[in-house]
Amino acid sequence: MMKTLLVISVSLLMFYNANAQTIPPFKQLRYDEDYSFLKNDSSKNWYRSTKFNSLSKSKKTYISIGGDIRYQYQWFKNENWGESAPDDDGFIFTRYIIHADLHAGSNFRTFVQLQSSLANGKVETPSPVDENQLDLHQGFVDVVLPFKKSKAITVRVGRQELLYGSQRLVAVRDGPNNRQSFDAIKLLYSHNSWKADLFFSHYVRSKQKIFDDGFNKNTKFWGAYLVKNKVSILRNIDLYYFGLWRKNVRFDDGVGKELRHSMGSRIWGNKNSWRYDIEGLFQFGDFADKKISAWTFSVNTGYKFTNVKFKPEAGIKTEFISGDAKYGDNKLQTFNPLFPRGGYFGLVSLIGPANLFDVHPSLMFDLTSKLFLNMDYDIFWRYSKNDGIYGPNVALIYSGINSNHKYVGRQYSTDLVYTPNNFLYFRGEFTWFKAGEYLRDVSPGNDILFTALTAQLKF
Repeated sequence: MMKTLLVISVSLLMFYNANAQTIPPFKQLRYDEDYSFLKNDSSKNWYRSTKFNSLSKSKKTYISIGGDIRYQYQWFKNENWGESAPDDDGFIFTRYIIHADLHAGSNFRTFVQLQSSLANGKVETPSPVDENQLDLHQGFVDVVLPFKKSKAITVRVGRQELLYGSQRLVAVRDGPNNRQSFDAIKLLYSHNSWKADLFFSHYVRSKQKIFDDGFNKNTKFWGAYLVKNKVSILRNIDLYYFGLWRKNVRFDDGVGKELRHSMGSRIWGNKNSWRYDIEGLFQFGDFADKKISAWTFSVNTGYKFTNVKFKPEAGIKTEFISGDAKYGDNKLQTFNPLFPRGGYFGLVSLIGPANLFDVHPSLMFDLTSKLFLNMDYDIFWRYSKNDGIYGPNVALIYSGINSNHKYVGRQYSTDLVYTPNNFLYFRGEFTWFKAGEYLRDVSPGNDILFTALTAQLKF
């Protein structure tokens, strides 16, 4: 089966390479792609007909088909700092996604997407984030309600991906093998430089078998997100509120039901050769018998030397992410990153954004217009000694009870990315994580070596 799929994928790569200049870049949210511009295309190119296949004489009803195939090889030495069983050969992740997007006039559309994520060669049993054999990943209906000539409100109902801001809090989780989605009802409004979303959802809990990702009653997620572009001086500003209810969750200071509210803002943009992304938010609510009071503040900025060979960009990112101040009291200060991108600190995804202070310088080079080299160095400390460290999904990795050290470790990463066209993506990367005093206290404390090779086709 794997050999057959590989042959099919290579054949597709060769064909789509010939069409790479005629189709615009694919979007991270595939349902945001608009191929209505092809309605006047008179060529007999069968690939373009898959992007716009008219089902009516007026060409107002059409269907668009697309997908994504990704192969990824990963190898660890001392995975989980030596806790996991040794694996000398590494393992392969494969992901297949296909969708159909039906538009019936300008006021109705339905979008259906299937996802199959497979993990081959893992020594330990794959997690649902690594493997979900086949399931309905998205399936929703849009109804557009005309408000005025230049304004519209869209009602979206069904299973769907959510993505907001820089994906620090709500992401599609593209780095890991299995992307995440929500069963939701959402209102979308846009007008000129304003965009606003209002939604209520249940998080889709991924399961490993075929079509078994049923309705999840144990995690509810709702919120409102407002974006204003073309703001003087600030360029762009986001304002948002998110609410989260979980039936059962574990932090280092207890287990119980969680009701958490997050309110924050983000300022971002590009000016000349500068880019900047500044975000802060506060969380409050209840966890078991405790009151929640948590927060985070992040600054991510960089400068690109456009007149220098290889156009290097020097970047610096730093984050303050609160942790619990005291064991056994009636408060919880541990920050919850909600549903962030899986590879928050790189594809290796060793640590998640909770109870951390980190400094993250980086350097990027445009070796050619299609070949890019990225290097970064990240240093991690626990924000509070009275809290542990967590994974990207807020699962507790190690408690803070058995160590007074704050220094977690440092991570060196480099990756080489080649994008020959809009359809193809190749990446090779290498990461070394040097364990600090805290990890040597609470775990085997071995240094981690990680490497990965990725080949991806979008169509």
